[in-house]
Amino acid sequence: MIEPRYRWVLQAGPTPSRALLAAAAEAGLGPRATTVLAARGVATPAELAAFLAPAELGLHDAGLLPDADRLRERVDRARRDAETVMVFGDFDADGLTGLAIVVITLRSLGLSVLPYVPSRLDEGHGLSLAAVDAAASAGVTLIVTVDTGSSSVDEVAAAADRGIDVIITDHHRVPASAPGAAALVNPHRVDANYPDRRLSGAGVAFKVAQLLLAGEPGGSALALGLADLATIGTVSDMAPIIGENRAIARLGLDRLAAAPRPGLAALLARAGAKGPVDLETVGFVLAPRLNAAGRVGEAMDAASLLLSEDQTEAEALAETLDAANLTRRDLTRQVLGEARTAAGGDGGPATIVRGPWPVGVIGLVASRLSEDTGRPAIVGADLGDLVRASCRSGPGVDLAATLERCADLLERHGGHAGAAGFEVAAIHWDTLRDRLFELLATTVPPDPRLPLSVALALPARVVDYDLVRDLARLAPFGTGNPDPLVAVLGLTVTRVRAANGGHTQLVLRRDPDVLDGIAFGRDDLATTVAEGDRVDVVARLVSRKFGGFESLQLEVRDVASAGELEARLAAADVAAPLASPSSVTAGPPGAPDVVGRGR
Repeated sequence: MIEPRYRWVLQAGPTPSRALLAAAAEAGLGPRATTVLAARGVATPAELAAFLAPAELGLHDAGLLPDADRLRERVDRARRDAETVMVFGDFDADGLTGLAIVVITLRSLGLSVLPYVPSRLDEGHGLSLAAVDAAASAGVTLIVTVDTGSSSVDEVAAAADRGIDVIITDHHRVPASAPGAAALVNPHRVDANYPDRRLSGAGVAFKVAQLLLAGEPGGSALALGLADLATIGTVSDMAPIIGENRAIARLGLDRLAAAPRPGLAALLARAGAKGPVDLETVGFVLAPRLNAAGRVGEAMDAASLLLSEDQTEAEALAETLDAANLTRRDLTRQVLGEARTAAGGDGGPATIVRGPWPVGVIGLVASRLSEDTGRPAIVGADLGDLVRASCRSGPGVDLAATLERCADLLERHGGHAGAAGFEVAAIHWDTLRDRLFELLATTVPPDPRLPLSVALALPARVVDYDLVRDLARLAPFGTGNPDPLVAVLGLTVTRVRAANGGHTQLVLRRDPDVLDGIAFGRDDLATTVAEGDRVDVVARLVSRKFGGFESLQLEVRDVASAGELEARLAAADVAAPLASPSSVTAGPPGAPDVVGRGR
């Protein structure tokens, strides 16, 4: 019996209506891909048309942002009075790209702009008093924050005492007592009427650029040209690639393909990235290198790279960021091992550990621990009498709301549902840890395995090139719109072998041909799977071309003994079809064409 490593979870959703199937057919999209879209919330012909429409049509009116008028009026006054403006951006990729967007926008309006990126160790998240002091010394009369500031009540007040107005642009939770800013541009305000609250910090900055540039000659095109930066911020912050975020990502990828700005072109070249840039490249090549500057180096180097218009300067900065990324990898590997040892075999509702670790990598370590266990992870760095912690969520846990219930113990906190952070006096750590365990106790899933989302479950004989091409039209893929994985049922293993790099290669027979499979990072399959085994696999479908021939291949994520999935579905009384029988090749009488949809 081959046990799957993951808990296979079939996407729940309604069976697509006849009207949706008809509209999809008219658009050249098959019923199986349409079923995936229906499960992801595209339920009507109008929603399908919007999904497939040109990306620019997916952008909302920036004038609907909260405090849009106050923002415009304050920036207009700054232009009229020739004020100097500080743009304060967070030190992660979302904040850095958002900072670049706002700096480019304000400079295009003729303003003198001073970019400021705080030190992760010395200043932490949020508008800092050090930045306010620097602004006052530089003669700044207006600070614009990006990806931060919604909780900076004291710092905004301190700026006001120095005669400095603050405009906050952010996407994090807004506390009950908000700062007294000149404008608070945050779609999460309780009084906000903005149509899509899922924007990243850079996404909000992109909308601010659209707002401010709308009336300028060539301004609309300039604003749209900033979508590449907003895309990096969106992906790095794991904002869902749906709604307006998807529109931004499509525009951004087009910009990256057609005319990448010098800093990004240099960073891609330095990393050895080849081929077209997709969201995977953004997430695994660009974002980590931008983040690395703030984790183990100078975050301002990343901001300078994004703003650079000189190729030589950009190449030098790209080399610096790439070196910082290598250092970050080594530190992360070391701290992760120590954190795993500190956590031991704890089977509680969350992993909560602390140690003498660099602040710059604890968020990455928390992410890895959460991925390992499928539960929230909280990793603290000892800073003398203070512990600074990063948190990453598990399924169904709102970390920001959880921390709000611990506010009496915390020096400061903030974030959103999936990722958050806080500072706590070291003497309160144990009390906080006990309360967090209590609050999170109800979130422990009955099956401790990590979930693996399955978009379709299909007999192997009906997996074909048409399906591959249809699923590709649902791109770009990312958080909220993941690459559709397919459970391919009823295969026979004819060959299995370990491959270099910790991978496993498989040859899988279906009637009347075979499919090649590669399981990246799954060297365990070379010993748990044997020739002759009847298996089901969860895989990403890919089409490879070599020597003028096209072949269908499977990027295998998990393997189970054949029939295990169908047996589990039958036991749960789940067997509604995923696609109409006419959409797949006919099989033996009574054989299911597709299995697995919650009713």
